[in-house]
Amino acid sequence: MNLSETLVIVGAGHAGGRAALTLREAGFAGRIVLIGDEAHLPYERPPLSKALLKGESSLASCSLFSEASFIASGIEHLSGVRVTGIDTVLHSVTLDTGVSLTYSKLLLALGGTSRRLELAQHQLSNVHYLRTFDEAVELEKRLTPGTRLVVVGGGFIGLEVASSARDRGCEVTVLEAGSRLAARALPKRVSEALLTLHRRKGVVVRLGAQIEALHGEDRVESVQLPSGERVPCDVLLVGIGMQPSLELARQAGLDTGSGIKVDSFLQTSAADVYAAGDVCEFARGDGVFHRQETWRNAEAQGRLAALNMLGHQQPFSAVPGFWSDHYEFGLQTVGMLSADAQVIEREGVEGGFLLLYLDRQSKLVGVSGWGAGNSIAKDIKLCERLIESQSVLPAEQLADASVSLKGLLRGAHA
Repeated sequence: MNLSETLVIVGAGHAGGRAALTLREAGFAGRIVLIGDEAHLPYERPPLSKALLKGESSLASCSLFSEASFIASGIEHLSGVRVTGIDTVLHSVTLDTGVSLTYSKLLLALGGTSRRLELAQHQLSNVHYLRTFDEAVELEKRLTPGTRLVVVGGGFIGLEVASSARDRGCEVTVLEAGSRLAARALPKRVSEALLTLHRRKGVVVRLGAQIEALHGEDRVESVQLPSGERVPCDVLLVGIGMQPSLELARQAGLDTGSGIKVDSFLQTSAADVYAAGDVCEFARGDGVFHRQETWRNAEAQGRLAALNMLGHQQPFSAVPGFWSDHYEFGLQTVGMLSADAQVIEREGVEGGFLLLYLDRQSKLVGVSGWGAGNSIAKDIKLCERLIESQSVLPAEQLADASVSLKGLLRGAHA
C-alpha cells in the first residue's frame, strides 16, 4: 500500500484501537483515521467493572496507549464524532459533522450499546448501565458504604459490579430472571460455584426473579417482584447484555445476522470493508456463525483485521476464551463448550476445578475452570495448547489431577 492511501476505522474501542496500532507496527505509513463517538482514546473495558469501580485504576491505566505515544503514531483520532452513512461504491463515510471521508480500506469496529430495561425507559436519576468509562465514573461515585445496590441481570457485568460494590461496603441484591447465573456462558458447576461465592460474600441473589415494576418518581426507590415484594433500592444497575451496533452496516447493504457477517479473513460482503470485535459475526469450524464479546476477541480480531487490510490474507483461527474475576476468585474458559461433548471433571486445590470437554474422537475442544486467584491460569494455558494440538487424550488421565497436563502436552507433541 502506498502513502496516498487512507485507512479508516469506525469505532475507537479496543478492537479499533488495536487495529490502528497494528497498522503502524506493520509498517503502513499512509493516513489512518480512527473515528469514535467517545471523547477518550481507545481503552480496555474489563477494568470498568472491577479495578476502576473500586478506585484502584484510572483511564490512563486502561488506555491502549498514552497520549504521547498516540500523537507520535500519527494516527488521526476524530473523537466525539459519529459516522452517519457508508457508501461502499464510492468508498466513503459521512460524519455527523457533514464531512465525508474517502477510504481505501474500511474497518467497522462498532461495538454495541447496553440493552435497555423496558421498565426504565423514562429518565430515572439512579438507573445505571456500564459499558463506557464515563458510565463507570458515574457509577463509582454512587457506590458508597451502606448504599443499597440492586443489580438486574446475573451475567458477568452485573456480578463483577456486585463484587466490586461489596468490596466497597454496599448492600447488594442481584435479580436474575433465569434459573442460574451466567447460564449462556458457563457450565452448571461453575455457575453454582459463582452463586455460592456471592452469597457467602453477603450478596442476596434471587434466581427466577422477574421484575414487575419500578417504584419512585424521578428515581427508583424500590423494585417490585411478581410476588408483590419490593426490594429497596438506592442505585439500580442494569446488566442484561449488549446490542451490537448494526444500523450503519445494514444501511450500507452489508450481510448481517446477529452481527456483521465476515469471511475467514474478517472481510464483510462489501469489497475493502472489514469488521472486528463485538460486532463481528464469523463462522467457526462447525460452519455456525458466532459473535464474541470478549477482551481476547477484540484484541485478536483488531490485530488480524489490520494485517488483512494490508493484504496479508491470514484466516482467523484464534481459540476463543474469556475470564472473569470475583472477589479473590476467578473463572476462565477457553475453546468451545459443546453441548454434545464428554465432560471430564478435574479437581484442583482450594476448591478449584477444571471441566474438560472432549469430542467424539477424544480430542479436547474446550475447558472451563474455577479457582482462587490465578491458580488455574497455567492449567488453562496448557489446555489451550492441548486444544490446538488436536491430540487424542485419555479421559481417565485428564480426570486424574496427579497426571501432569504439561506431561500430556509433551506426549501430544512426541
